[in-house]
Amino acid sequence: MIIDPIRETDQEDYFLNISHDKKVLESFICRYAETLEEFDFSAYPGRRDLSAIRLKETGRLIGILSLFDERDGACEIGYGIGSRFWNRGYATEAVRRFLEYLFREKGMRTVYASFFTGNDASRRVMEKCGMTYDHFSEKELSYLGVERDLTYYAIHRKPDVILLNGTSSAGESSLASGAGIGRKSRP
Repeated sequence: MIIDPIRETDQEDYFLNISHDKKVLESFICRYAETLEEFDFSAYPGRRDLSAIRLKETGRLIGILSLFDERDGACEIGYGIGSRFWNRGYATEAVRRFLEYLFREKGMRTVYASFFTGNDASRRVMEKCGMTYDHFSEKELSYLGVERDLTYYAIHRKPDVILLNGTSSAGESSLASGAGIGRKSRP
């Protein structure tokens, strides 16, 4: 699996696996597009808050990761995988790697994610990645004409995580020891 920026050449894969995949759109907030011609992809390439999840073998985009509501050492993430790629561990692997990046390279202390009530697959991804229940938000937003409840999970950076700048998250230099280099309801 490769996680990297969205590219101009990803338009068709993004359309097929996210914006046109009605199964994905039941639980991942994105505007539906009926045809590739009506799909406005222009805002996605180059965004720093959006990454592609790609198959290593083909380099094709099968899903996306998003980063938002970044403040005070905390952020929220979202993820979507084309339904043709469900139940293969791709979401879990991508979220694990994204969490590692956010803790080690961006220095986040807490990362949140949420899911619509009933989306047990997304809940299981969060739990497999070490996230735990944080809070429930009733009727937090309206999506597809329905008031939606969200359940939030969170994970906190462990004190022994080595940050990109060579310090541990506890503030001690790791170089001396020889180590290498929500949204409205979120607390």
